[in-house]
Amino acid sequence: MIAREAIIKPFDGLCGEGAAGRQRLFRQGVLKLLAIKDSDIRILTLEQCRDAVDKGIHAGGAFSAVVPLVALFYGGFIDLNIEQPTAPGQDLFVLSKGHAIAPMASIYAELGYFDRSVLRNSRSYDSILNGHPGPILPGVQVSTGPLGQGLSVAQGFALAGKGSPRFDVYAMTGDGELQEGPIWEAVMYAAHKRLDNLCVLVDRNNGQLDIVDRLIFPLPDLEAVFRAFGWRVRTVDATQYDGVCAALEDFKYGQRNGRPTAIICSCRKGEGGFSDFMNGHKVVIPDSLMEQELALQKNLRLSRIVEFSQFYAGLEQLPGGTELRQELALVARRMHMTLEETAAHGLQVRPVVGPVLTRRAPPRDKRIRYDPKALPLLDKSKEYAASSVITAAMKVFAKDPRVVSIDADLASTSGLEAGVAAVDQRRALNVGVAEANMMCIGEAFAALGYNTWVSTFCPFFDWKVLRRIAIGHQERLEAISAPDGWLSEGHGLDLTFLATAPNFETRTNGATHMGNDDVTVFDGIAHLKIIDVSCPQQLLGIMEWIMAGNRGLVYLRVMRAASPVLYDPGFVFEFGRGYFLHGSLEDAAVIISSGRGVHEALAAASTCERHGRRVAVVDMPSIDEALLLELYDSGKLLCFAEQNNGWLWRNYQRAVFSARTSIDTSRAFAINALDAQGRPRFIHSGTYEQLLEAFGLSPEQICKTICQRLDT
Repeated sequence: MIAREAIIKPFDGLCGEGAAGRQRLFRQGVLKLLAIKDSDIRILTLEQCRDAVDKGIHAGGAFSAVVPLVALFYGGFIDLNIEQPTAPGQDLFVLSKGHAIAPMASIYAELGYFDRSVLRNSRSYDSILNGHPGPILPGVQVSTGPLGQGLSVAQGFALAGKGSPRFDVYAMTGDGELQEGPIWEAVMYAAHKRLDNLCVLVDRNNGQLDIVDRLIFPLPDLEAVFRAFGWRVRTVDATQYDGVCAALEDFKYGQRNGRPTAIICSCRKGEGGFSDFMNGHKVVIPDSLMEQELALQKNLRLSRIVEFSQFYAGLEQLPGGTELRQELALVARRMHMTLEETAAHGLQVRPVVGPVLTRRAPPRDKRIRYDPKALPLLDKSKEYAASSVITAAMKVFAKDPRVVSIDADLASTSGLEAGVAAVDQRRALNVGVAEANMMCIGEAFAALGYNTWVSTFCPFFDWKVLRRIAIGHQERLEAISAPDGWLSEGHGLDLTFLATAPNFETRTNGATHMGNDDVTVFDGIAHLKIIDVSCPQQLLGIMEWIMAGNRGLVYLRVMRAASPVLYDPGFVFEFGRGYFLHGSLEDAAVIISSGRGVHEALAAASTCERHGRRVAVVDMPSIDEALLLELYDSGKLLCFAEQNNGWLWRNYQRAVFSARTSIDTSRAFAINALDAQGRPRFIHSGTYEQLLEAFGLSPEQICKTICQRLDT
């Protein structure tokens, strides 16, 4: 663990100038050492660019981030366990402006998260050092890059850090990034939750991608804006270290008063670079310019060493100066530098990269402990709303302190908050109408090992946020499976997206709320396990399956209105399995559906039987490719009846066309929410019965269509 070391630590052994003089001299020495470290990181960052597969770097934003990053990681303000970056209780850092990965990677290599060789060949397909950070890189907790999301994740970490063990959280954003809406969702909620353990470094470099020397539109007075939201704010000169360190020191060691801290670091894009070429957003540095820039940075480092050397030598003449010199040498070692004095060459300050300290994280046991006998018993003669089942079940599951829920002003629909809050209201969060913020907070808790649930209406989940979360989850899985990876079993994300009002469930709320297209849109996101629930007992079994742990990202679609119970008590859910609820492959036809459509399919099968046609019904809550192929190979008439844009139908086509060479398309058909030409469309308000009738999905219409198909 890197312990806190205040840069203005008094030294009682130094006499002659008093306590104020001692602190002043020590501070001067530390600031001069930080300036040398500044050069080290810029040189490493330039070499990283030189050795990258594309010789590219986000130069402007990377260089403007160096001063606050070096101050944070070398100034003694962040407590890190570099050997075990997932160990509880340590401070956390989130680089929200992910394009500044290059200086962060240089720092992480120096600190020992990974070997210096990782800095070479970055951005290549073979490298774990990508163009933006993610958990494939040791020490990085989440993927960032889409701007405006990292602050929300950091806020989630800070919420966890207010518990026990307590810890602080730091995030770095850009000023251009403040144009993103989710930033302000986080700013508002962090203040509301009194997250005085959250410190945000705003890299105000007054530039962005399209215009590097000013923002596309001017920001308001950031100090006034943050203060209006209830934050503590300091604006500092980020062209040097004194002000940044003073602000960080005030956050870390000052009195906490329930307000988050924003440190606005004023500089310019490319700050610290010599050539104005370094001011660009993403640049490819020519070899000649790289050689010139490196030479100038190395010369600046030498001049900074000369300046420190003169200061260091002068301390020898002061009472207690020997002790102060020793303390500064110790600080230099903590900054990964060694001080060497020789008669021939004077004082030499050598950078030290590494050694690698990070070890593979110990496995996490993700299984939630609960009493199965305490779970609700469902009567097959009654109907239950999904929210009621969820509330009752969460009152049992949430007795394990690793269960967390976050709603976005729809807790009455999800049932999560009522269930979790009945056990521990601190773990039942509601962020208001801020779905992106909700999702990022959920990711943060999941990254810390919690079994996390977030919920809103199906169409309200943010695709951009969901995609970035899935990228981070994939990188975690890659770090787990790699022979030299830093993560182990149990360090993936257990994050459930409880999607309420799917299919036709929203009914009279209209097209903006109708959940007919979410399932086909999100089906294209890697690693997302989609489940469409048809029954309260099935829902209970799915929740138990999730609580077993290591289920990853689950998109769980639950009905809004009450429904009958279809499955027997003790139902055990298996992901990737469909279930025959009526009949078998011996019947003339099979209806395949999910969600509330299964109830209509069962009613349609009964109607068909009254017409002398035996029809089976398959409930497919998750895609069962083996069963889909078995259904195709059976030669039976297959009817995919879905109250959405054809999620099962599309996966049936994919499975058959991938696994079979000769395909008969005449034996399967779909009734769903697509138009007559098979194109997506939005669905306007209507009662449930009206919607069924409009799309040919009532039991009578399904029966009629099947009988007509069988007759022909």
